[in-house]
Amino acid sequence: MAFTIASPVTFEEEIKKSRFQAIAAPVENEQQVKEFLELNKDISTTHQCWAWKIGHNVRFNDDGEPSGTAGRPILATIEGNDLTNIIVMVNRWYGGIKLGTGGLVRAYGGCAGQSLLLAERIELIAKKTIHFSCHFNEWAIFQYELSQHQIEYQETYTATGVDIEARLQVHQIEPLALKLRDVTRGREELKVEEELTDD
Repeated sequence: MAFTIASPVTFEEEIKKSRFQAIAAPVENEQQVKEFLELNKDISTTHQCWAWKIGHNVRFNDDGEPSGTAGRPILATIEGNDLTNIIVMVNRWYGGIKLGTGGLVRAYGGCAGQSLLLAERIELIAKKTIHFSCHFNEWAIFQYELSQHQIEYQETYTATGVDIEARLQVHQIEPLALKLRDVTRGREELKVEEELTDD
């Protein structure tokens, strides 16, 4: 069972005159990671170190700190809390006292860990992208169905009807596939996009 966090959290502490600030946020894909990094870019910091994990994909960055003293401890904290689909950034404003490699590992890992203690953990429900088409006169039925279940979707109008792409929780796929077959009398099939992950 995988967990992520419900919403962004921040935690700040001072260690030997350096100020550390951790910001943790849920992310679903690399685009959201890029947006998070853009949004939280802060040129007043001495270092902005981060780590993220989405499924089996992980990345981390020491941002000028000695190799292995910042990004990796942040990632270890994420994995130690059994979390995925999350990014944690730890900002440091240098206060003039060197912490040494052990001190840096403890500071970055500890600050990241404290922010995760504040976060509400939620079970991660796997989602898949699906595609289907329908005639114009059938679209209202599906539109209602998708809104009822708070499913995000995008529709594209074509000459013959409507093409729909949606993100569904895994357990929602089968009922929608049956509904589609029913409404279109077997004319249309639901297509599930294969995710490019190895899990």
